[in-house]
Amino acid sequence: MSAAERATFAGRWAEAVAAGPGRPFLLFEDPSGTTTTFTYGAFDELVDRVAGGLWTMGVRPGRSVHLALTNCPGFVAVWLACARLGAWMVPSDPRATRPELAGHLTRTRPVVGVCGAERAADYAAAVAALDGERPAVVVLDETGPGFEVLTGPPLAVALGAAGGPRPGPLDRLAVMFTSGTTAAPKGVEVTQANYAFAGDVMAAAAGLGPADRQLVVLPLFHANAQYYSFAPAVAVGASVALVHTFSATGFLAQAARHQATHASLFAAPLRMILARGATPVGGLRLRHVWYAQNVTDDQYETLAGLLGCRPRQLYGMTETIPAVLTNRVLSPVPASMGEPTLGCAVELHDDDGRPVTDGATGEVVVGGRPGVTLFAGYLDDPTTTAAAFRDGWFRSGDLAHRDPAGRLYFDGRRSDVLKVAGENVSVVEVEAVLGAHPAVLEAAVIGEPDPIRDEVPVGFVVLRPDAGPLEVDELVAWCAERLSKPKRPARIELVEELPRTSVGKIRKFLLKR
Repeated sequence: MSAAERATFAGRWAEAVAAGPGRPFLLFEDPSGTTTTFTYGAFDELVDRVAGGLWTMGVRPGRSVHLALTNCPGFVAVWLACARLGAWMVPSDPRATRPELAGHLTRTRPVVGVCGAERAADYAAAVAALDGERPAVVVLDETGPGFEVLTGPPLAVALGAAGGPRPGPLDRLAVMFTSGTTAAPKGVEVTQANYAFAGDVMAAAAGLGPADRQLVVLPLFHANAQYYSFAPAVAVGASVALVHTFSATGFLAQAARHQATHASLFAAPLRMILARGATPVGGLRLRHVWYAQNVTDDQYETLAGLLGCRPRQLYGMTETIPAVLTNRVLSPVPASMGEPTLGCAVELHDDDGRPVTDGATGEVVVGGRPGVTLFAGYLDDPTTTAAAFRDGWFRSGDLAHRDPAGRLYFDGRRSDVLKVAGENVSVVEVEAVLGAHPAVLEAAVIGEPDPIRDEVPVGFVVLRPDAGPLEVDELVAWCAERLSKPKRPARIELVEELPRTSVGKIRKFLLKR
């Protein structure tokens, strides 16, 4: 059995605590700007009492705890307490609607549900809509550092004569519902070994060490903050500065104030920082910033100047666990998703499952062992799980091509290739042309049914805040000069904003409505 197959996230946390109980672990900046610091040892004592509290409320190995929380120490404590108990968490977007929350609760049947005070009424209504067993509800003040309402006696006291939990590598530790950018969310099962593997791989890829500090501004209920920031910090005993919510105008000052060396963002938050007119901030120590999804070359150079380091694009999914593609340290290419991360197996396959040559477009597929280096499966859905694999490779649904140096470039999703009068049209290419217009902040393109050409591209464009008046006809002419006729949008709409998930991904299926 390999080291990855033996590892548990509970074990990684215990190792970090033992190696440096006095080292800082978590710095929490609340909405007022006040920062509270927890050492590894002090936080571990709190985790033990949260585990004891959950045990007294009926949480046992193999049972779940639902979370609908913004970024706060209580979220982290419940996550680590579940790891210790052999239980699993179900993190949901705290802004989710009542039907969405009820759907997650129905599918996972938690023993305990934890929500923020601000949304307590909506959460209670979602719980009341459940048939059968309902979870005990704990209401937490997310805006402060405390989470006393979750704590109970130390776990050993709560257990009494009962034997202590012994979580194993393949035990489920989370079910995360995918963000649903193209379809209804699926419940992704993540194990103890998965989190340990993500932490080990991403710490190595980022060059993270015990003296480093991650700045986390993305929501904790999403895989990015868990896989790329918290798990790596635990893996090497680094610290984390956790901010309650992302602020485009405050990000650089927060990074400087907390002496952060590492951070992870998406392209959308990066564009927001630029759109707010960010200026350089003194005292920055950032030496590494991950980002997902493309920015333009001009945007990249401006961001590099602001951040004080050259950001590195990566590619991963909730299902792939770590980012399986990462740009190299010394030569990041802004337009590239990177090359296979050390410890990860990635290939490009054609429609028949055969590897493609350099320059040819293929589907990104990821190899590995489910439950260890890949997700364990989709919750209660063996049919969808089986369909996601072919010959042992997980099929991402994303298309890319590879250059002679081994770098991969995003070509859209399988659903992003339109068939216009028999010709293949990549919406990514059309979006790139629209996004290159100097007045455009960002663009999204979808396919729309057409009685003559089967389907046609349609563009949705957000203008830069400082852009002057712009007629759609100007964008039409811009595209006509740069795209062949099948690729030109049949219609372009100017919109104030694009519908997004909590981490900034565009929810294209909403545009189709």
